[in-house]
Amino acid sequence: MPTKSPSRLLTGSVLAVFVVFFVLPVLWLVLAATKTDQQLVHDNPLSFGSWHALKANWGALTAFQDNAIMQWLGNSALYAVISLVITLCVAVPAGYALAMTEFRGRRTLLVSTLVVMLMPNATLVVPLFLEINAVHLIGTMWSIILPYSFYPFGVYLTYIYFTTAVPKDLLAAARMDGCSEFGVFRHVALPLATPVIALVGFFSFVANWTNYFLPYVMLPESSQMPVQVGVGTLLSNVPSFNPAVGTLAIQRPQLALATLLAITPVLIVFLFAQRFLVSGMLAGATKE
Repeated sequence: MPTKSPSRLLTGSVLAVFVVFFVLPVLWLVLAATKTDQQLVHDNPLSFGSWHALKANWGALTAFQDNAIMQWLGNSALYAVISLVITLCVAVPAGYALAMTEFRGRRTLLVSTLVVMLMPNATLVVPLFLEINAVHLIGTMWSIILPYSFYPFGVYLTYIYFTTAVPKDLLAAARMDGCSEFGVFRHVALPLATPVIALVGFFSFVANWTNYFLPYVMLPESSQMPVQVGVGTLLSNVPSFNPAVGTLAIQRPQLALATLLAITPVLIVFLFAQRFLVSGMLAGATKE
């Protein structure tokens, strides 16, 4: 029998490591939602519980604060979608303008965008809180949407794309045909930028959906929370982590189910982003 080459063995080993560290935890999370709290502790970690336990966990989760989990999911969707629309309307034209025009201060603006992009989000929370508080928007949805819409990574990504991937001769030909600069952007550059728009949209949505610290600081009421902060509230009501909880206790399988609900929209957006990204690459192809 032919022996496997060292490269194939190495590839198989790397894939096995990825399965252990990425696939098994997700599988455990899915199976945990089908168990009772006692089964979660004592049964095989990768065993299936029962549909009855899953239904009971769903009922207990939706009963928490009068179905607060669905309200949190709706809040997350509202904040992320509105911020995404504003981000695309601002980041794509800004990246195009930085790539195609020369003006005083352009280099400084690019460096500033890069520096802000590299800063950890947590370092910006306190300055953002002071700014939002100065205009009396604390506790409103705009205290989340407006900071979410400021997305320097999207600006820089579109700048790089328009600089390197869009043929300058094609844009110049459109201008020679009498097309205005806005018309060149709208009818030529924008259709070719479908791949980068999909990328910016995906990264922006994921960053907005998974942000925890900013809404935790900005939104004081439970009815305004996005799902990430809501899951933190559920965590504080699990007796295993907080023995002081009373009648509003949440069991660990119900917390696992809430976590699955929180990550499912990101998975769905990822699958759709892949599809539109590939179609955008084909639509934007040009022949030399």
